Amino acid sequence: MDVFEALADSVRRDLLERLADAPARVVDLAAEYPISRPAISKHLRILADAGLVSAEPHGRERHYRLSPAGLAPLRDYLEQLQPTRPPIPEHALDGLDLEVRRTTRERRATTSTDSDKEQTA
Repeated sequence: MDVFEALADSVRRDLLERLADAPARVVDLAAEYPISRPAISKHLRILADAGLVSAEPHGRERHYRLSPAGLAPLRDYLEQLQPTRPPIPEHALDGLDLEVRRTTRERRATTSTDSDKEQTA
């Protein structure tokens, strides 16, 4: 199962949010939902198959934690949806254009004044 299929279920999305705060045991997670512990275990297995969570055995219990690396396909997809922007904002280029024009005018004015002085000397 891929990340998108795993995230299609609201219970699994809630479990991910819960595990983003801290690792948890299945029994603790099941206590927070009105569904059975085997159902929570099945949701966690789906999340684990998608690479979104990992389970660590602690004696007879399994502690689940979020696997941030598993969110990479989702991040990549969302980045593709962002509009591409130029590396420099357009208003900054407008300011640069204005400064170039002003400097060019000043140089022309200075050059004209200097050549007028040389002709009268």
